[in-house]
Amino acid sequence: MKRLLIFSFCLAGGFSFAQVLPQKLQAAFNRLQQDSQSRYASVSLTVLDAKTGEQIFAVNPNMGLAPASTLKTVTSITAFNLLGKDFQYTTTLQYSGQIDPYGTLNGDLLIKGSGDPTLGSMRYAAAKEGNILSLWVTAIRKAGIKKINGRVIGDDSAFGSQSIPDGWIWQDVGNYYGAGTSGLCWRENQFDVKLKTGKVGTAVGVVKEQPAVPYLDFKSELMNGEAGTGDKSYAYLPVLNNVVYLRGTYAIDQSKKSISVAYPDPAYDVAFRLLDTLKSLGVDVVMGAESARSVAAKKQALPAGGVVLVNYTSPRLSQIIYWLNQRSINLYAEQLLKTLAYQSGKPVSTANGVAVVQAFWKQRGIDVNSLNIADGSGLSPGDRITTQTLARILQSAKKEAWFPDFYESLPVYNNMKMKSGSINNVLTYSGYQTTKGGREVCFSIMVNNYNGTTSGIKQKMFQVLDELK
Repeated sequence: MKRLLIFSFCLAGGFSFAQVLPQKLQAAFNRLQQDSQSRYASVSLTVLDAKTGEQIFAVNPNMGLAPASTLKTVTSITAFNLLGKDFQYTTTLQYSGQIDPYGTLNGDLLIKGSGDPTLGSMRYAAAKEGNILSLWVTAIRKAGIKKINGRVIGDDSAFGSQSIPDGWIWQDVGNYYGAGTSGLCWRENQFDVKLKTGKVGTAVGVVKEQPAVPYLDFKSELMNGEAGTGDKSYAYLPVLNNVVYLRGTYAIDQSKKSISVAYPDPAYDVAFRLLDTLKSLGVDVVMGAESARSVAAKKQALPAGGVVLVNYTSPRLSQIIYWLNQRSINLYAEQLLKTLAYQSGKPVSTANGVAVVQAFWKQRGIDVNSLNIADGSGLSPGDRITTQTLARILQSAKKEAWFPDFYESLPVYNNMKMKSGSINNVLTYSGYQTTKGGREVCFSIMVNNYNGTTSGIKQKMFQVLDELK
């Protein structure tokens, strides 16, 4: 009898909490919506039961809003579904032509990419720049090549010629977070520029690049800003030339004294690094480094066929998605989106990757008009998705065998497993939580066009999400 009473009490408590939760969420949401920071904002929240998909709470669930980086959860879940958690990329080092008896290759070395976003990345031991170059040099030596009477070519043609998705803004694309896609990525398509600050109102000096990029010329229009004003610097990549402009302001009290800049042609830099390494080892490369882009600009064709020297296999998809979401790496999301197009047999483009994503979710009952996206990372200010659709996609992942890998990829904010998103006057969160009543829920909350500080609206959004704890 005693056990029955305890069970009945706990059951009643659970029902009571389940009944109270929507009221608590409504009160908290009202406070957010009525706050002065939300005066001109569009605000939406959807909360679903993570196991059943039942709607627990929703306000403006069908309002299309900019998701910012919470869109990465859609890209991740779609990739898990269509590619599988163990999917890997292959990068091939091969040569065209013939090796004569004296060790001279009368032909070209080609580094042929298939879209691996991790090649040269510091996040994975085998993928590190030094290890990749060592792998290639060892294979070249094993083949007996002592001189190359040709070129080292970085072949990024697998992903087409358009590296920047339509809809990205010019201010973003020269910076590390706006690095363009490539069939042959390298070092996450970014490098660092070391700076020298000085008197407020004067230009910030460029000390050096890491690694050195001698084929680019840097022009600093970046101004020293007042202490406390932070890093408001932007890099503008060259168009049909080799000049990179640095603009904006950089506070004199910034401790890092460096910014990260996107490579204008990462495939060229791969070839350049291998060329430089070979020369340091006494292997002469007569015709220098090229990329598929520079070869095409000369109206030449890439060498066809070739002899494979060595293949490099990337980390598995689950490992790639871990860092994609943990560090919100836009490049990884955009590479996966193009990979979805490639694997589907469509011509490789961002638009075709979007079409694959929309078609997949349409088959699962989601109206594609609620998934009106232009990219895979959420960097485009033109992306629109509803919190209901995003929450439904999160809920669909819960039953999959790969769900633990996806869940592990989500960062922790406010002591909750969720992905954040932030672009101009947009802040969003999407993820999972277990309530105090033991109910597993998934949620998506978005605020577009808030005013005031990001830190201020963030704390007010957290106060709404705290009701789920």
